[in-house]
Amino acid sequence: MRAATSAAVFLCLTTVLVHVLLVFLHVAPPNPLSQQYSRQVNAWVFPLFEQNWRLFAPDPESVNRQISARTTHTAPDGTVQVSGWFELTAVDSSAVKHNVFPSHTAQNMLRRAWSSYLEHHGGDDRPRSQRALMIQRYLTNIASERVAGRRGGSFEAIQLRVVTVPIAAPAPAGGTGVAAVAPGAADTRYLPWWKVEADSHGN
Repeated sequence: MRAATSAAVFLCLTTVLVHVLLVFLHVAPPNPLSQQYSRQVNAWVFPLFEQNWRLFAPDPESVNRQISARTTHTAPDGTVQVSGWFELTAVDSSAVKHNVFPSHTAQNMLRRAWSSYLEHHGGDDRPRSQRALMIQRYLTNIASERVAGRRGGSFEAIQLRVVTVPIAAPAPAGGTGVAAVAPGAADTRYLPWWKVEADSHGN
């Protein structure tokens, strides 16, 4: 029993040390060591442990995004059934509202996944790198798990719809209270249908 406990403690400490080292190499300025092991560092850090400096230089959101998902399921007779849209962002918002200690998952997971997707995909939604493909799968898994957790049932593919609404600029100090610049029109983006692995949503 003591040997098993010692082995578990050693394994935990080793994992923590490796994690700290890899994250340090990720956030440190480029150097020969981080460049030599960049593939291993990126494989460990992205997408779950990504770091940025917005804590020190905040970049406030200039838009509101509403992310929805719908799924398809093939019935025994071969017909394809398409579900209605499920509001993923609304679920996150309800989990955060009036919650003194909202979870990181409700606050940031979906939003950060979509931001990363925008950074690594063009307008045609084609992944052009392994990291882009990883982010796409990450976003797919988040949406699939949330739809399955709320609706249940099985499905083979999922599609996301993202409605982006610009936030109006605040009125100048001493003004009339009307926004200085009226918000632009909402933009709706439909992503491709993505296949879903059965084990990614618990089926």
